[in-house]
Amino acid sequence: MKRLSTLRRWFARRFGYARLICLVLLVGFAALRILDPAPVEELRVRTFDNFQVIAPRVKTMRPVTIVDIDEQSLAKLGQWPWSRTRIADMIVNLTRLGAVVIAFDVVFAEPDRLNPDIVADSMRYLDEVTRAKLRALPSNDQILAEAIKRSRVVLGETGLSSVEAEFDKTLPLTGFAMLGEDPQRFLFDFPGLLRNVHFLEEAAAGRGLITIKPERDGIIRRVPMMMRAQDATMPSLSFEILRLVTGTPTIIIKSGKEGITSVALRGLELPTDRNGQLWIHFAHQDPSIYVSAADVLDGSVPSERIQGKLVLIGTSAVGLNDIKTTPVSPTMPGVEVHAQVLEAALTRSLLSRPSYGLVLEIGVALLLGALVIMFAPGLGPVTLVVVGALFASVLIGVSWYFYTRQRLLIDFTYPLLSTTAIYLTLIFTSFVREQAQRRQIRSAFGQYLSPALVAQLAQSPEKLVLGGEEREMTIMFSDVRGFTSISETYKHDPQGLTRLMNRFLTPLTNAILARKGTIDKYMGDAIMAFWNAPLDDTEHQLNACAAAVDMLDRIEEVNKERELEAKQGGHVYLPLNIGVGLNTGTCVVGNMGSDLRFDYSVLGDSVNLASRLEGQSKEYGFPIIVGSRTALAVKDKFAILELDFIMVKGKKEPEVIYAIAGREDTAQSERFQRLRNLTIEMLACYRNRDWDGALAAIERGRRTDEAHVLASLYRLYEARIRGYQSDPPPEDWNGAYALLTK
Repeated sequence: MKRLSTLRRWFARRFGYARLICLVLLVGFAALRILDPAPVEELRVRTFDNFQVIAPRVKTMRPVTIVDIDEQSLAKLGQWPWSRTRIADMIVNLTRLGAVVIAFDVVFAEPDRLNPDIVADSMRYLDEVTRAKLRALPSNDQILAEAIKRSRVVLGETGLSSVEAEFDKTLPLTGFAMLGEDPQRFLFDFPGLLRNVHFLEEAAAGRGLITIKPERDGIIRRVPMMMRAQDATMPSLSFEILRLVTGTPTIIIKSGKEGITSVALRGLELPTDRNGQLWIHFAHQDPSIYVSAADVLDGSVPSERIQGKLVLIGTSAVGLNDIKTTPVSPTMPGVEVHAQVLEAALTRSLLSRPSYGLVLEIGVALLLGALVIMFAPGLGPVTLVVVGALFASVLIGVSWYFYTRQRLLIDFTYPLLSTTAIYLTLIFTSFVREQAQRRQIRSAFGQYLSPALVAQLAQSPEKLVLGGEEREMTIMFSDVRGFTSISETYKHDPQGLTRLMNRFLTPLTNAILARKGTIDKYMGDAIMAFWNAPLDDTEHQLNACAAAVDMLDRIEEVNKERELEAKQGGHVYLPLNIGVGLNTGTCVVGNMGSDLRFDYSVLGDSVNLASRLEGQSKEYGFPIIVGSRTALAVKDKFAILELDFIMVKGKKEPEVIYAIAGREDTAQSERFQRLRNLTIEMLACYRNRDWDGALAAIERGRRTDEAHVLASLYRLYEARIRGYQSDPPPEDWNGAYALLTK
């Protein structure tokens, strides 16, 4: 418990309580799906029902004919049960018409009440001679048994909830073999078994259970192919018919540790659920496969309705209580359910739940839930709705594809509902947290403003309105080079990444504030700052350049500390390198925003140029690049190196840009003077279109001790010169490069 509590506190500090709650909820949903209570299962199977309603099985052939003991037959021939001799006549007529197999969806559990011996004992006023003659006649059951022997007949049997009679072991049973685990513990087990009269059972070619086990809601979706009844393993009626048709002596049951996977005959394998049930791929009710039993008996049925067909004998009469509810019909006769199984099996239009279905559904739910927990708080409402609709469409589409194309049943409702519940929980917890944070922010907002601005606003609170003023200002942009690669090492440690950012942003910020700068904003690892506002600073160019050089010194100190820590900790060390862009010009500065929220910020072309200069520090190979006005103002105090002419959008004249190579002591050094002379020589040849001279100057520079300092600059100019040698610039070219026009 103590470790669990520690883990909970660690996760809450690292990711927040909202995400912790959602993570627990996500795991709970996964456990709920594994337990699969009734509401979860019903939602899933109802979804599959809707699939069958929208796109039921399309019949491509009709291999089954149903001989229907319908209302018309009962009205014409009398109430059920009929005499067994009449049933025998029906079998004889169907066999003569060419029926392949005849199967009964009824059970002849008792002797015919019209058997001659029973009539002899039950009729009054008969003389003994007549009684003796009746007893000497063959029984109706024997006549039916003879008709069954001369055809291929499957008799129906049914499982019972209790034992009604001792199991007759002398009667034949269908053989079966097992592949894998013992399947019998997975089969539906009925304590009792209701069989047919002994004569009939012996004469039949096959026997099958007609028991259909409905779902919790009373709908028939699956039919057991194999079952246990009174300790005997038996096939269903429809599967026994298929066994006879395929000529298979023994049924093969394939199973694993999780349950039964399929049942197989010669040339036919039916996928099942873990209990040996087949998912029925229903078609709409088809009246064309029905013929009336009365028409069969009077010989008026066309032979093509029977010849080459599998014949099922059952009833659609309401009074005989064999009406079932299916996904496609609320009143389907039970005998047609067996017909649907046979049609689907013979046309290879079978549905199944794949063995990986549960793992796939839980995996998708966990993945989507994790994505919501990680990214939903950072997305806007419109984006979130669009992304959510997209994910829902993909889930439904994939599930529909599996149903229509692969005939596999994959549930999309569970991952969709679990993800939605997690998102709603996240919204609720975020709302509660934000309400508390807003109260805290209102009382502590002042600590996020610069001290000078806070002091000035304290003296003049009327400044907290929209508006601004024009000032000559120096603008700074700084950014960490290659920070994306560095942050990748912290992708599993967001707290560590935050500490790293605070670690280097703090000394950089202090360097700016120490030189009278104002922090405008932080943009990830980047800083925007300015000088000469809100307080006047007559030396804003000098202060800005001094701050930039100080920032390089401070980041070097941070790198030394990190390198030592990396060696001690045995992990990879990636140095932090910054690029700085400085530019001086006229800007608009003031409180900008809306009536509800505004910031003290700066706007203008000079701001844009400063941002672009910072972006070019890596290209030119110098960490600090400044505009011409900044360079001219500080040329006596810093080591200034001219780099290039650039064309700036909105200006006709080119802008000269410079690098700051160090402070005043660096400017006086011999090394810097050599760098400066090499650069001047190369630029002079370049601007006079003396390409060979410029390349020669570059080669001479590369042979000096300072070559590594100018390496990037040399590569840049060499590439341009090679391009101009093959594609000369226009005649009015003034040496400027249109690099920062975008």
